[in-house]
Amino acid sequence: MGFWEERVVPQMVRWACGHENVDRQRAKVVPRARGRVLEIGMGSGLNLPHYGAAVSEVIGVEPSTRLRSDALAAAGRAAMPVRVLDAVAERLPVEGASIDSVVVTYALCTVDDVAATMAELRRVLVPGGVLHFVEHGLAPDEAVRRRQRLFDPVWRRFAGGCHLTRDVPTVLEESGFELDDVDSMYLPGPRALNWNTWGSAHLR
Repeated sequence: MGFWEERVVPQMVRWACGHENVDRQRAKVVPRARGRVLEIGMGSGLNLPHYGAAVSEVIGVEPSTRLRSDALAAAGRAAMPVRVLDAVAERLPVEGASIDSVVVTYALCTVDDVAATMAELRRVLVPGGVLHFVEHGLAPDEAVRRRQRLFDPVWRRFAGGCHLTRDVPTVLEESGFELDDVDSMYLPGPRALNWNTWGSAHLR
């Protein structure tokens, strides 16, 4: 990683993902997790306070050295055992059919290979396992979509590979997941950045 990706992007992530509007979105999804949890793109560990007593262990995957250091510090304050791994979502160092719940919050927008990531999530989930998500992405309004498509190439370079135009519910459905419940809305702020979708999905 270069200077921008290693030094600047983590600071941006801490600021954007730590906003109170974003934390309210996390609180809608993370408490649904049960059993052994795999969290993709753990960042600085902001989800950890939202896990409930039904969680037995959290395994977090975070490729950024700086954010992983923050997550390790947060793990020491967590109410359940937490492991933080240096890995990417496309190659998970986790045994197959061993995860009860996958949690992904504002991270699917940044994975390089969506198909490989979804294949890995299918591999590690137990039969009946559930994926819980909250993501920003492709908006429903065509005027906003035009802005997203215009800004996306520059935004990806500026924001650590984040895609403005990724349609997460469609990605899940095309990857073998069935959506159980999905809600969506614009958060306050620029609409091109703030169309949020959240819910849960299970393997077909």
